[in-house]
Amino acid sequence: MNGKIDLRKVFDQHIKLEDYFTGFAVKSSKPVVPAQVEEPEKEEVEVAKSKKTDVVSELSKLAKEVAGCQKCVLGSTRLNPVPGEGNPNAQLVFVGEGPGADEDEQGRPFVGRSGQLLEKIITNAMGLKRSDVYICNIVKCRPPENREPRPEEIISCLPFLKRQLALIGPKVIVALGAPSTRTLLNTNKPIGQLRGQFQEFYLDEVSPPIKLMPTFHPSYILRNYSDDNRRKVWEDMKSVMAELGLKVPKK
Repeated sequence: MNGKIDLRKVFDQHIKLEDYFTGFAVKSSKPVVPAQVEEPEKEEVEVAKSKKTDVVSELSKLAKEVAGCQKCVLGSTRLNPVPGEGNPNAQLVFVGEGPGADEDEQGRPFVGRSGQLLEKIITNAMGLKRSDVYICNIVKCRPPENREPRPEEIISCLPFLKRQLALIGPKVIVALGAPSTRTLLNTNKPIGQLRGQFQEFYLDEVSPPIKLMPTFHPSYILRNYSDDNRRKVWEDMKSVMAELGLKVPKK
């Protein structure tokens, strides 16, 4: 998924439903409501929102649906589905782009080198435990050779992510990396222009927006380690902690 891809246009080509991404993008000043057309997963999201008292079982049900999903080619190339894990009532949700080889093998998100760094950010820098937050990805199956997810794969998986967020109801979402950020905000702006300031993610046309902080993916930090990149991620996490009312841990 490169900077020239317009996810909305691709979706219109594949699904022929205008404005499907209304629920995933920054809301415009004049939202467009599809005439006489219901968003295909809108009813599922409403059901998810109404069942927040039984979040654990609903997330388990969703995970089983992910395990049986064959909506795109990734369902046939994966070893294990990776729906996500963590606190079902988390105030903070981390969203990456997709599972890697380690995640595909274990069926858990962020367990490889990138996951180890993310866990250090959560525990050492933020003073939280991994079990305090929820961690998932845009796509729930590993793209072959760790390539970026393709638009049709993202489109197939977004309803799962949307239902997860409706069930969990986080106060803040951290989008890890450019693919996750571009997808959730439906933008082609570079992450360097977006990180460091909160964006607004709309789950649907009626729910209030969720604060979304774009930041660099842990794998990017590992490949491009520098004091400057480390500082930028730390500044992003401090902003998230302030939004959540958390104190910065003493070193």
